[in-house]
Amino acid sequence: MSSLNESLEIIKRGAQEVLIEAELVEKLKQSDTRKKPLRIKAGFDPTAPDLHLGHTVLINKLRQFQDLGHEVLFLIGDFTGMIGDPTGKNATRPALTRDDVIENARTYESQIYKILDPEKTLVLFNSSWMGEMSAAELVQLAAKHTVARMLERDDFHKRYTSEQPIAIHEFLYPLIQGYDSVAMKADVELGGTDQKFNMLVGRELQKHYQQKPQVVLTMPILEGLDGVQKMSKSLNNYIGINEEPDEMFGKIMSISDELMWRYFELLSFRSLQEIDKFKFDIKSGSNPRDIKFLLAEEITARFHNSASAVKAQENFIARFQKGAMPENMPELELKTVNGVLTIANLLKEADLTKSTSDANRMIKQGAVRLDGERIENSKLEIPAGQTHVFQVGKRRFARVTTK
Repeated sequence: MSSLNESLEIIKRGAQEVLIEAELVEKLKQSDTRKKPLRIKAGFDPTAPDLHLGHTVLINKLRQFQDLGHEVLFLIGDFTGMIGDPTGKNATRPALTRDDVIENARTYESQIYKILDPEKTLVLFNSSWMGEMSAAELVQLAAKHTVARMLERDDFHKRYTSEQPIAIHEFLYPLIQGYDSVAMKADVELGGTDQKFNMLVGRELQKHYQQKPQVVLTMPILEGLDGVQKMSKSLNNYIGINEEPDEMFGKIMSISDELMWRYFELLSFRSLQEIDKFKFDIKSGSNPRDIKFLLAEEITARFHNSASAVKAQENFIARFQKGAMPENMPELELKTVNGVLTIANLLKEADLTKSTSDANRMIKQGAVRLDGERIENSKLEIPAGQTHVFQVGKRRFARVTTK
């Protein structure tokens, strides 16, 4: 059993906000004293059949709670999915049909166990209790929240002040999500930052039903491959967890060096100390591509297996060293100094740039690639005994072996 401080460090890693941390500490203490696991809730509306890495930010955190000895309540919002949550949008999201919800929910169950421990996971559907609620009971639930409080929700407020329509049924969504916490007797609820309001409604409703309010833990929204907008299938900037190993590996390798650290923090199970060491290694001259290989291999192995991840890396290297490259590109051997060769000197000696200053300028412009990966570090050092394809601009290539 981890110590309280160790548990807090794991739980808070990558989290945006914990409301209220003192309550979380108390719940963890009581759980340890009573040897009774906390009930950790996270809800997913089955709006699409496939999960992507953005979804796994929450699922990874659920797994961490499981590893700390707690029970995960994985809620599939088959009832709320038919309402349509407008979160983060200025218009109502179209509601799903019952058939859509059932089909998508079925795929969710088959995918989550690639991360979660089935023995510590309880999959629930909120139609189990909402489908039994009478119209009179729903009115009674609605009486426990005011319109003024609903309009505090950011997207509702923006639409109200800009005189855009808000349908009455949309107010039901936060209420039902909040009531889910009552029905499930949740101790902690996880959600994206865009779900903060709804999860706080859950805290208030639990008080109305004489339950101890849940702790709310918000997780950041993961950016997609473009590094700008949130990962989304509709924006085609996503990495699906059911994608083939080569596709998954290649997509991860396509992210920028800066975005790589965000993915390490939110998606990797490596310790923060190990990740900090990677950052130090890169500042000391290590190739960011080699660190990104570790990230791509870890995530690909998680959703496939280690052998598939290794093969995907081999295929990735072969694709950029042997495929889609000029057949007659120069093949050179260059001597290192003290076992390394700086990227600027390498490009100059390989006749890919006129000078080291020209090399640095091309790197700054994003025009230099190593095995297809853009180089952003002008101080990069290439160790002896390696062979890579270097590219400057669209037409200058060389396969260089350092010795």
